[in-house]
Amino acid sequence: MIVLITGATSGFGMSCAELFSKKGYKTILIGRRKERLTKLSKKLGLKKNLAIQLDVRDKEEVFNTINNLPRNFKDISVLINNAGLAWGFEPAYTVDIKKWETMIDTNCKGLVYMTRAVIPGLIKRNKGHIVNIGSVAGNYPYPGGNVYGGTKAFVKQFSLGLKSDLSGTKVKITNIEPGMADTEFSLVRFSGNKKKADNVYKKMTPLSGKDIAETILWSIERPAHVNINRIELMPLQQGFNFFSVSRTGKIKK
Repeated sequence: MIVLITGATSGFGMSCAELFSKKGYKTILIGRRKERLTKLSKKLGLKKNLAIQLDVRDKEEVFNTINNLPRNFKDISVLINNAGLAWGFEPAYTVDIKKWETMIDTNCKGLVYMTRAVIPGLIKRNKGHIVNIGSVAGNYPYPGGNVYGGTKAFVKQFSLGLKSDLSGTKVKITNIEPGMADTEFSLVRFSGNKKKADNVYKKMTPLSGKDIAETILWSIERPAHVNINRIELMPLQQGFNFFSVSRTGKIKK
C-alpha cells in the first residue's frame, strides 16, 4: 500500500510517516520544507518513500505532481490530508486578514486540490481511503477561533459530502477531529512565540502526534465493509467549550 501524507515534515504528518513506514507501507511525503523532508526521507529509508517539496496551496503544482508520480508510487492507496494550520488568536475585528486567507488557502483549498487530484485514481482502482484532519474547533467555537474553526467545519462537511458522492464505490472517507495536541501547532499559531505556545499545555497532558497517527492507522485497517465516518478525540483533561456570557451590565430595552 502507498500512503500520501501532506504536511509530513512535522506534527501529525511526521508521526504518520514514521508509523506507517514502520508498519511496512510505502509513503509519499509532501511538505514545504526541503531540509526537513530530506532528513525524514533518509530516516525512513529512501527506497520506501518518495519525498516531494510542495505547497498544497499551489493548485497547478498539486495536479502536476500527482499526474507525474513515478510508476512505482502512482497507485496511491491512502491520502492523509494533514497539511493545515491555525494562525493567530485575535478577535475577528482586529485580526490581520492575511492570516485568515492563509488558513482558508491551506486548510480548505489545499485539501480540496489534493483530494481532487488523487480521487480519480482511487475511483479507477475502486479502492482506497481518504483521511482528512479536522479538529474539535470545527464542532465547538471559542474566542479567537473564528476562521480556523470555520475551516475545520468545512473539512467535516466536505468529508461527509465526499462519502455521499462515493456511495457505491469501495473508497472510504474518514475525518479525524483532534483536540489539544502538543505539536508545532501552537508555535505556528503564536508566530513562533514559544512561551505562549508552551503555556497552552500548562499543567495538563495533551494528545501527541503518535496518538493521532495510531488512530488513523486503526481507521484505515478496519475490514473492507467498515467505514469510520469521523473520530473526535481529546485529552482527558480537556473539556467542552462553555457558553460565553458577557457580564457588562444590563441592556436597556
